[in-house]
Amino acid sequence: MSAHIKLDELDAIVFDFDGVLTDNKVLIDSSGNEWVSCHRGDGLAFDVFRFMGVKTYILSTEKNPVVSVRAKKLQVPLIQGISNKSKTLEKLAQDNNLQLSRVLYIGNDLNDFRAMKLCGFSACPSDSHFRIKEIASIKLKTAGGAGIVRELLEDVMNIDIIQTLYPE
Repeated sequence: MSAHIKLDELDAIVFDFDGVLTDNKVLIDSSGNEWVSCHRGDGLAFDVFRFMGVKTYILSTEKNPVVSVRAKKLQVPLIQGISNKSKTLEKLAQDNNLQLSRVLYIGNDLNDFRAMKLCGFSACPSDSHFRIKEIASIKLKTAGGAGIVRELLEDVMNIDIIQTLYPE
């Protein structure tokens, strides 16, 4: 990790799905159904962001029901099936009155490169492509799908989940 971010510096946090919220692997059964692995601890971190009024989004090139189901469970707005993340991110910012200089984008692979460059803040999992690691302002210790959102919340933003969601 190379930096800390304060929530008051951000208009929104945008997450890639595969390789960030998942371990970047896919299991496919004989019927063609896809299965991915996500970290349950990230769900609690998204609860904190929602409780604190932080805008979060998921951007994914995949158009797959598994992405939709996870985003719905997390209660995070999803934009999926996109081919150009940077153009989509610019439209998201325009439509939601976000300043890209105040957006944190978390990505792991080359299709995130230009979107990450547009944002004032960027982060990547420890197992990201080397070119993504070169441009990320924050290099997380956690691999994709192993609790990225939790590390971001607790270690990068120094937010205590217990004090935030379960105060005495």
